Amino acid sequence: MPHKVSLSRLKLSDFRNYAALSLDLDARHVVLTGDNGAGKTNLMEAVSFLSPGRGLRRAAYADVARVGADTGFSVFAELEGMDGPVEIGTGTAGAEDGQARRLRLNGTTAKTVDELLDHVRVLWLTPAMDGLFTGGSSDRRRFLDRLVLSLDPEHGRRATDYERAMRSRNKLLSEGRPDPVWLAGLERQMAELGISMALARQEMLGLLVGLVDRNHEGGVFPAADLALSGFLDGEWHRPAFDLEEEYLEMMKAGRYRDAAAGRTLDGPHRSDLLIRHRAKDMEAARCSTGEQKALLVGLVLAHARLVGNMTGHAPILLLDEIAAHLDEGRRAALFDLVDDLGGQAFMTGTDQSMFSALGERARYLTVANGSVAG
Repeated sequence: MPHKVSLSRLKLSDFRNYAALSLDLDARHVVLTGDNGAGKTNLMEAVSFLSPGRGLRRAAYADVARVGADTGFSVFAELEGMDGPVEIGTGTAGAEDGQARRLRLNGTTAKTVDELLDHVRVLWLTPAMDGLFTGGSSDRRRFLDRLVLSLDPEHGRRATDYERAMRSRNKLLSEGRPDPVWLAGLERQMAELGISMALARQEMLGLLVGLVDRNHEGGVFPAADLALSGFLDGEWHRPAFDLEEEYLEMMKAGRYRDAAAGRTLDGPHRSDLLIRHRAKDMEAARCSTGEQKALLVGLVLAHARLVGNMTGHAPILLLDEIAAHLDEGRRAALFDLVDDLGGQAFMTGTDQSMFSALGERARYLTVANGSVAG
């Protein structure tokens, strides 16, 4: 059983509709119920800021701060983390422009928010993700990259550096007569970073499919087949050096085409995650809305299990409106699967009775107008 990572205290200041909030928690799951707009998802968004990035809504930091707040927002948490007890403080409070997010670990300023991954992994499933299978490929790439980041903390840095090099290449090509040495250097950097990114994605898919094959979710949620398409398809059995050289040649050959298009047309930034309902042998995008939801829940649970197996520490799960579209039997099975992962989960809903199958395994809190009781 993976080690349990859990929050024992959460404090918010000027976060969304919370002027100030202090919650003492135990290691049990947390169920947040209340009317729509009360602040349930806002509270879970605050927990999502215990991971790198812009949280489960991917919001601009200026939009996260409470309307009328003078100094930005702050999130403080005490938790039993992957490296023992830790105090985490993060937010924009005190930053000059209210845009830069800062992080303190046990009172010491961290060099980068990526250091959060040494202490906790936070995964989430929200209603906004329900369109994953029918939306654009960029949504699926972002979803897959978050899965990779939970096991490979360097993946985010590689992706950022790749995007920066690609923007520089695009700008050079737009100038008409780019410096050939500078251009070659940027393309070499893109090849090294891009192939590393793509290989990390391929490895994640292999690990997930292997876990799905072992049917850890007990058949409660349908199994998915996963694959990547759109970049060096069918070539991933080859050595990384050979793949880098091939991508280099692709970029050199495509310079005039890319200059005319105003963007780089080949690379891992063009890949798409292909998802199929295994039992029906059907593309997820063609499945019913209920089947798509079940596929997504199964994927998130499988990934959470993989993170626990690979790191030895169960992730914190944020499951927003998770019970709304499940029947009573499937809800009870879901709660058992979540509990079996060995971590702490935060779940939201409008009706507390939908979570009755959790029993004493959860603490039940009522949210209303930016306050929490229970």
